[in-house]
Amino acid sequence: MTLAWNVAGVVVMAAAAVAARSVALAGFALDSLIEIVASTVVIWELTGQGRGRERPALRVIGVAFLALAAYIAAQGAYVLWAGRHPGHSALGIVWTALTCIVMLTLAGAKRRTGRELRNRVLLTESRVTLVDAALAAAVLAGLVLNAAADWWRADPLAGFVLVVYGIREGRAALRSASTI
Repeated sequence: MTLAWNVAGVVVMAAAAVAARSVALAGFALDSLIEIVASTVVIWELTGQGRGRERPALRVIGVAFLALAAYIAAQGAYVLWAGRHPGHSALGIVWTALTCIVMLTLAGAKRRTGRELRNRVLLTESRVTLVDAALAAAVLAGLVLNAAADWWRADPLAGFVLVVYGIREGRAALRSASTI
């Protein structure tokens, strides 16, 4: 379900981001791409024998998070510096609210399964899903503040939440890869 939800999310959020010129929605779409990559990496890692795939799998997830953090930091800073006011997005508000609920539920299930299997890649991927839920909540707050209070800066500032999580999770995944 996570993979299908995120594939749909990439399409919906990319369209909403372009229509509203929203840094937060663009970041959310890219985060959904990371979720797709992480899910694919987990499947790849789980189908292999032994620990030979665990290190590269963790590295892919870690690098993807750090690249996303760099992109959102640069884009958000540009939007704030240039004073580009994003539009409003009802579609973005509805989708991020639904995504927050779905991703919180899935993150918990993935974490339990990862603990039961003692699989670090699956545990890391559960954090990716949790970050997706946190980003959805931050983006939702930014979109609502922009739409309801016309506070346009809330949109790029909401994107900066992902920068913090992206750096933290990217470093954690890379650190975990180095201990294998």
